[in-house]
Amino acid sequence: MTNKKNKIYLGVALATLTMAGALVSPQASALNKAERMAEAANSKAEVLEAQLRLMQDEIASLRAQVSAAAPAGAVAADTQKVQELDAWMTSVKSEPVVKKVKDNMLYFRGGYTGNDESMVATTGQGGDTGHTGGWNFGAGMDMSLSDDMFGLVDKTELLGELDLNYVDLGTFTSSALGAGVSGTATATQSMLRISASPKIKFMKDSKLRPWIIPVGFTLNVISPPSQINSITELKPAMNFGTGVDYNIWKSLYVGADVRYFLATSSLDGTNVNGLTAGGSLGFGF
Repeated sequence: MTNKKNKIYLGVALATLTMAGALVSPQASALNKAERMAEAANSKAEVLEAQLRLMQDEIASLRAQVSAAAPAGAVAADTQKVQELDAWMTSVKSEPVVKKVKDNMLYFRGGYTGNDESMVATTGQGGDTGHTGGWNFGAGMDMSLSDDMFGLVDKTELLGELDLNYVDLGTFTSSALGAGVSGTATATQSMLRISASPKIKFMKDSKLRPWIIPVGFTLNVISPPSQINSITELKPAMNFGTGVDYNIWKSLYVGADVRYFLATSSLDGTNVNGLTAGGSLGFGF
């Protein structure tokens, strides 16, 4: 009886152990699988971390190579150049806009004429004297050559002037025609003065511009001619002048001037020396 009971208990124990093993085996298998997955994840993380460190090392190496290749102080120099450029642009923007003044000019002038002596017309004989006073009218052109006298004087401009001026000294009456012919003859005494001169204008960029002509060349063409037999009409001379121009509106100018014309000798007894004084109207371009 006792043996039979022991066998029964032994069978129950074996059955219990078998069932317990069957239950524990899947749990152990699942645990082993989770551990393997965790190990694999850890391994991948380590690989990624190693690759990241390698990339950081390569970037640092490239930076070091660039710094070594660049000249010493190049970055600082470039920065300084950029700062200087910014400062220059700021100064240019802050400066007031200066309107360009049109220095070249076409002008018309006229006024009083006074000769040192009367121009004796010699188409006839008789010694009648002519007039010393009259009027003049002409035109000319100023061309700018230098804004600062070729670097010598600031705000002082050098121009070249070409001037054509007609001078009328009135009518001359001769008491004899000459060559045995009696009677009188009248003629208008006039001159054409063609001048080329350097002109120095002061106070550039100002509305008021005084100027001088230190000395220029003039060719006097007189009528009537100096002698009935020689027919001399041309007399070279010098000219000097001073005046002022004023910009009244845009490219429109008004001015005043005095000029003196000097020949070192007479033209077969005819004196061409004299002055002109008057006003002018100019157009800048």
